[in-house]
This record gives sequence, C-alpha cells and structure tokens, in this order.
Amino acid sequence: MKVVTRFAPSPTGTLHIGGVRTALFNYVYAKKMNGLFLVRIEDTDRERSTKEFEKNILDSLNLIGLSPDLEPINQSNRTEIYTKAAQNLFDEGKAYYCNCTKERLDEMRAEQQANGKKPQYDGKCRDLNLKKSENTVLRLKTPSSGQVIMKDFVRGEISFNNEELDDLIILRSDGTPTYHLCNVVDDFEQNVTTVIRGEDHISNTPRQIHIQKALGYPELEYAHLPLVLGADKKRLSKRHAATSLEEYKNEGYLDSAILNTLARLGWSKGEKEVFYLEDLIRDFEITEIQKAGAIFDKTKLDWLNSQHLANIGLDEFKLHLKPFLDSIDIDMNDHERLDLLLTAMRSSETNLSSIAKALKPYFKGVDSYDEKAVKKFLLESNETLSSLILLLEDHDEWNESSLDLLLKNFQDNSGLSTPKVNQPIRIALTGSTKSPSLGLTLEIVGKNESLKRMKAALDFIS
Repeated sequence: MKVVTRFAPSPTGTLHIGGVRTALFNYVYAKKMNGLFLVRIEDTDRERSTKEFEKNILDSLNLIGLSPDLEPINQSNRTEIYTKAAQNLFDEGKAYYCNCTKERLDEMRAEQQANGKKPQYDGKCRDLNLKKSENTVLRLKTPSSGQVIMKDFVRGEISFNNEELDDLIILRSDGTPTYHLCNVVDDFEQNVTTVIRGEDHISNTPRQIHIQKALGYPELEYAHLPLVLGADKKRLSKRHAATSLEEYKNEGYLDSAILNTLARLGWSKGEKEVFYLEDLIRDFEITEIQKAGAIFDKTKLDWLNSQHLANIGLDEFKLHLKPFLDSIDIDMNDHERLDLLLTAMRSSETNLSSIAKALKPYFKGVDSYDEKAVKKFLLESNETLSSLILLLEDHDEWNESSLDLLLKNFQDNSGLSTPKVNQPIRIALTGSTKSPSLGLTLEIVGKNESLKRMKAALDFIS
C-alpha cells in the first residue's frame, strides 16, 4: 500500500508556522515511505476563505520546498461529491432528517447542563422517518453503545465511548455539507492512508471514523502532533512571536533554518542540532514524535539561522542578501571591498534583514550615532581621537594586521584600556559599538573614508 499524506489548510489567513510544521511532518513521512504528499484547500467557509490567502498558502509551501506531488484540490468545487455520499447514507438507513428547532436544541442542552450531563442531541427525530425540507438537517446515526478505538502513532491506542458522541449533522438545512463529511470523503477520494495533524483534532477523529465506517471506507492511520506553544506554554500567538511564515521569510530567515527549527518542535534524534530536509527525511521516525507541547523559541530559530547562513557559500549568501539590500536602496556592487566586507559581516546578525541594515554605514556613511555609545565612549575622547587621526594619517600599510598593531602600540603607550581606544573609532566609522575587529573595519572602510569619519566624529563632540 502506497503511503499518502495530506495537508489540509483553510484559506482564512496567511500560512501559520504551526501549519508549516504540520505540512513538514506530512511531507517528510510521505517521502521517507516513498509515498505521496498532497494538499487540500478546505474552503467551505465562504465568508472567511479568500483566494488571496489560498495563493499565500500554496506559494509559501512551494517556496519553502514542501510542494505537493499532485495538483491541490478545493473543497468548494466538490459539493456534489459530498451530497452524493450523504444521500447514500440516507438511502441505506444510516442517516436521518431532523427538524428540531434551534430553540428546542438550546433548551435541551441547557436542561442537560443543569442536570450535570454532557450537552448532546437526544435523538428525538431518529426514528420519525422525516423527509427532507428547508427546515431539516441530515444527521448520521451514531452507534449508541460500544467504543471507537483509534491507533495513534504518537499517543498509542485511544478509545472513545459512543454514548458520549451524539448524532452528528452531516448536511445543513441549506443542503451544504459539514466539515466532518467533507474531510472523510476527501480522504477517501484522495486515497489518503495517513492523517498527520494537530492534537486539537483528536476529538474529531471518532466522529470521522463513524462516517468512514458508515460509508464502508477503509481505516486510516493517525498521528496527532503536539501543539506549537509559546514560552508560557499556551498556544502560539502573536503575543509570543510572529506566527506567519511570510513574516519570518520577510525578516530574512532561510527556508532550511525555518524547517530545521520546526522539525524540532515535537521531534528530535541524537545530538545533531543543525540539519537539512534530506537529513530529516533520512532520520525521521513518526513513532518518535513526542506527546508534550512543543515550545517555539525564537532564540533557537535565530541561532539555527546563523548556522545555516554560515554554511552557505559567499556567492549564495550574496543572492539571498541582495533583495534585502535593494529594499534599503543599497547596490551591493558599490563597495570596493565587497567580499571582505560580507565575509566579515555575514555573522553580525541572525537574519538577512538585520545584516542588511548593519551594512548600511559601509555603503552610505554614518548619518547618526548611537546615543548610549556617544555618552559612554565618545564624549570624552577628543584627545584620543585627535592623536589617532595624526597616527593614521602617517600610516601607509592599510591592512588589518598592521592597523591592529598600530592600535595596540598606541594603547600600550597611552595606558588606556582597549574600549577607550577602540570604541571611539568604531563609533566614528559605523555609528555604533558593533563591527568586526577594528583593524579589519578600518581596512574595509578605507584610509581616506576612515579619516574623514573620525574627523566628523571629532567635530560632533567638539
């Protein structure tokens, strides 16, 4: 039997990183088993679903490397298939029409709650043999006794008592199918064998198994993933961090780093922290997914992104960086020592957007100084800067090692600490106290421009 998995998002928003994690595990399991990974757009919520969000989801999956093996399908185009399945259930006596009003249902549930019972439909219309009308819904005849037993790769065997599951609505009064019916029919029609989704769907599973059995469909395999949580162990939301894949890509996180991070949310193997999609496909075991909630740690993503950035060649790094420099009106080719600059600065920040901003002084000069840095290092450095300017003006060997030696000798002769010597120059050259080694920074900026910026800093504090 060929393994077939599916990712079934609703296009009611941009692709959530929790959704990417679900898609990733579906993709990886299918590839490991030499199977198929499919995508289904569950767009039956006409009011909230949009083509814009659908495009975002499909484009994002393709761009991050999780492309489906077959063309995605839309539930909104398949209503006839669902209603035919529902009609079959009715014709076989496995479903019935119900005309209970909302008022009656509300009153019934309120009374059940008052008596300490679980609110559920009481089956009033089950044996009335009502006909379809504009006031009826179609309900599945759920077994009233026994159990549904689900085998889950993550959680083992889970059982549900049928008496706690009421007769589920599968067609609304307007004839539109409900989520559970669409889900079950599509899994069958797409030949899905393995359902990998979030643990918040566990309660849906017994209802869907009842529909499968009523329609005579084969049993499926299940794996319910732990939810992606914030640091406070509550479901990840915007109060914890950005939740959209698009936001992280716009900040300049590499696809490989994002997938690396998300794979660790619920799965781990050995000591290896940095890995790529092909490594994951090779090593992944669905039974090794943990049950406990998976905490998304932005600092871990930052660290992994810096490792993935360090692992790519300089030419590839330039390709990734270029759009971020373009967005702040910097032409990469405007710098005479570009390779030296990028080699020195590629690990200066944890994402490409921040690296691009950190490069701005090297292309456009310094238009302002960090206020804290000025107060701490620059304001009392008139004499030091003046002396260093004179020394550097007479220094001809303008390279990192020679410049570092000059600065070291000046420090020894003046009796000043390293920060007292180096930081005023660094602030003059870049506007802040962050840069590569000072000798290298001077070499990258160049002699004439370095002296110009130091004199401008001197004028600023004077």
